[in-house]
Amino acid sequence: METAINLKRDIEVALRRHDLNDWQRKFLSDILTRIDRNSDGFTLTDKQWKKVFEILGSRSNVVQFQPRETVLPPHRRPPKYSRSKFTRRRSHRLTWGERRFLTAIVVLAVIACLQFVTGSSKFDAVSSPSSSTKSEFASSRFSVTDGDTIHVEGEINGTRLVGYNAPEVFSPRCTSEKELGDRATDRLKELVAAGPVELTRVPCACKPGTEGTKRCNYGRSCAVLHAGGRDVSNILVGEGLAVPFVCGGTGCPPTPRPWCG
Repeated sequence: METAINLKRDIEVALRRHDLNDWQRKFLSDILTRIDRNSDGFTLTDKQWKKVFEILGSRSNVVQFQPRETVLPPHRRPPKYSRSKFTRRRSHRLTWGERRFLTAIVVLAVIACLQFVTGSSKFDAVSSPSSSTKSEFASSRFSVTDGDTIHVEGEINGTRLVGYNAPEVFSPRCTSEKELGDRATDRLKELVAAGPVELTRVPCACKPGTEGTKRCNYGRSCAVLHAGGRDVSNILVGEGLAVPFVCGGTGCPPTPRPWCG
């Protein structure tokens, strides 16, 4: 189960990148659909695993694909020579891991440039102190990821807004869910842009000792977001762009996704 959860989280993060082409985005979305359908029972071929890690880059939390080693029979193996008799100067060639590392650096640089250019899409928020506040956010600036998720500047994982569930944008089960998810995302951006906004961190519904780890909410933090003095969960649910989703102290009911019938 842990492999499926880690891979699902890695793919969802990758789908937010701007450098993926249409084929890569569709390929990762198909993998997500397979994980949602079969959970940890999903299977991939060696070729599919290799393609997944080529797209994800060096930020994957799943054990990486290792190609099978081809063992030649003794009569086909090349002869062994002593280094003292045959010394050859080899030119340095980048290994697969080095190429992936350099690719990841380039991707991060491109994302940083895009964030700098599109800085207007980030919003300032005030983290108000309260008894339910776990800790201060690393920054008061954040960007909207989808209808119920934001990303606070300076933090690795996203932040889940509690009290409701919006349609999926990155792994929808049908066309209508994708379209409604885009509308919910745009509406949340409108509410935040109109302001003023107030972001308050709250505890996630985690089992004891699991908050902040991938065993709870994919390692994301949780928060309540107010825009114009109103909880955005009430606004989106009232406008038909989301459904109520209230968790208990240490667990959540099945995630409601009624948009595909």
